[in-house]
Amino acid sequence: MCGIVGYVGTKNCVPILLSGLKRLEYRGYDSAGVAVIDIDKSKIDIVKTKGRLTILEEKLNQNPIEGYVGIGHTRWATHGEPSDENSHPHVSQNGKIAIVHNGIIENYLKLKEFLIKKGYTFASDTDTEVVAHLIEYYYDGDILDAFIKTLEKIQGSYALGVLCLDRPDMLLAARKDSPLIVGLGQGENFIASDIPAILEYTRDTYILEENEIAIVTKDKVEIVNTEKEPISKEVFHVTWDVASAEKGGYEHFMIKEIMEQPKAIRDTLTGRLPDDGFEVNLDGIKITKEDLQRLNKIFIVACGTAYHAGIVGKHVIEKLTRIPVEVDIASEFRYRDPIIDENTLTIVISQSGETIDTLVAMREAKAKGSRTLGIVNVVGSSIAREVDDCLYTWAGPEIAVASTKAYTTQLICLYLIALDFATKLGTISYEEFAKIRDEIKRLPEKVEYVLTHRENIQKYASEHFNAKDIFYLGRGLDFAVAMEGSLKLKEISYIHSEAYAAGELKHGTIALIEDGTFVIALATQEKLFEKMVSNIKEVKSRGAVVLSVAQEGNTDIENVSDHVLYIPRTLDILAPVLTVVPLQLFAYYTAVQRGCDVDKPRNLAKSVTVE
Repeated sequence: MCGIVGYVGTKNCVPILLSGLKRLEYRGYDSAGVAVIDIDKSKIDIVKTKGRLTILEEKLNQNPIEGYVGIGHTRWATHGEPSDENSHPHVSQNGKIAIVHNGIIENYLKLKEFLIKKGYTFASDTDTEVVAHLIEYYYDGDILDAFIKTLEKIQGSYALGVLCLDRPDMLLAARKDSPLIVGLGQGENFIASDIPAILEYTRDTYILEENEIAIVTKDKVEIVNTEKEPISKEVFHVTWDVASAEKGGYEHFMIKEIMEQPKAIRDTLTGRLPDDGFEVNLDGIKITKEDLQRLNKIFIVACGTAYHAGIVGKHVIEKLTRIPVEVDIASEFRYRDPIIDENTLTIVISQSGETIDTLVAMREAKAKGSRTLGIVNVVGSSIAREVDDCLYTWAGPEIAVASTKAYTTQLICLYLIALDFATKLGTISYEEFAKIRDEIKRLPEKVEYVLTHRENIQKYASEHFNAKDIFYLGRGLDFAVAMEGSLKLKEISYIHSEAYAAGELKHGTIALIEDGTFVIALATQEKLFEKMVSNIKEVKSRGAVVLSVAQEGNTDIENVSDHVLYIPRTLDILAPVLTVVPLQLFAYYTAVQRGCDVDKPRNLAKSVTVE
């Protein structure tokens, strides 16, 4: 979710690059930089820094640079913590090539090893720097050929902008799985990762598709494939205003981020779950079989949405590894003197990596001798720095206060951890591992399927947005997801909502059900399906209006429900990733119907950094 801007024209490009980067600040970033072919075309000037754009502007004011061709970047770290050295742009060893990159180079370690053997040295810890050196390695006077050869070698996702000192009149750009556009001007042209960056200058764009390469000069834009064959493109004329463009045409950041979940899941899986073999790649985590055999307990500690992800994680880790797991709210954990020793693993989950209760709970666990493992979304955050091991959710920044794609990617990380531990301990067969692995990889397309049918959810929201109380019911993993669905609804719509374990109905909570009470019943767990049907009958007999969520094919539920939403078939253990999506959408559309400020609900902050 980095921000990329590029310019070729007749004006000093530095103010244009900074303006474009400011327009992309909503995407989130931890560092920023620009690379400009200087006005006499003798060198590439690079100015970059950790921190906000204002720091970059100060540096540029103190040491001005000027040129007609340049690229700019705001970075959201995935490889290497936020620092001046890890900031983009990155430059080749000979200084003739500069690049900016959005995405993840999956095979960068292998490429880095190859380049080191060829005599290249590295100035950063990023995956991106290998691309700059690789282009130089292949460069023999034709920068386009070198770029294409590099694209053929790298694996993963990318949007790339490239400068070459030998071609001071040109930018190159290409994309795979990360967005990139070309802005079409008069005597000037642009590249950008998103439309808002260039709206001040043009509304005519080319939207690059997978594996397309743009050759951009001030007077011409050519689009070719990797065989250098021309591709004819239609001009996309932008009619949105800037505010809408920042949200990708969506009304709110929350719905944009809900719609980004397939990509976020794919990114979080990238390089971590090989198509063959009996292993999981958990980046730099070095928890061995012997380490796991010494464990007598795992704690999962988190707050809010991350806590709900942890409840799913408890089910999954216990099922696959047979290690006891306890889940606790961080603000309670630290004050109850938990029983922890060197045979305990504490997993802490936080989107921001700065959640104060979770951070302090992690420190408490560490002080008692526990090994700590963090699941966070922000590289270089406090939790990421202080835990013994860290696994990043590559969700990109979340702007909306209500967390959506952070939750689903936290689930993915917990599945990966459970599978890794189970393979090391031998508590899972290869056949079961392969079955789960293959189905996890299908989740992005299945989430996309749910999202394409969101109009049904919008319809139900329009019918029930005036409800005074809404209750969520579920069993097992469905109860864990019910808690998250209920939280989403109350935090953005302000409707009183509660989640209950369906088996507990008869122990008191059924007294709350009366004629017209709206109930959302989750029945996606095959082994518990019949019991959930019985629970739905119980609330229906007392006058409830029931919206049920079930896996495709379980049509018997229609006989006891007023409305039914079906998710694509999947393994019970993975169903939470799909089940939560219609609940997120229901909360969103309900809040919109009620006229609430969806992205900034009252009394809430995105990152809770005070107790």
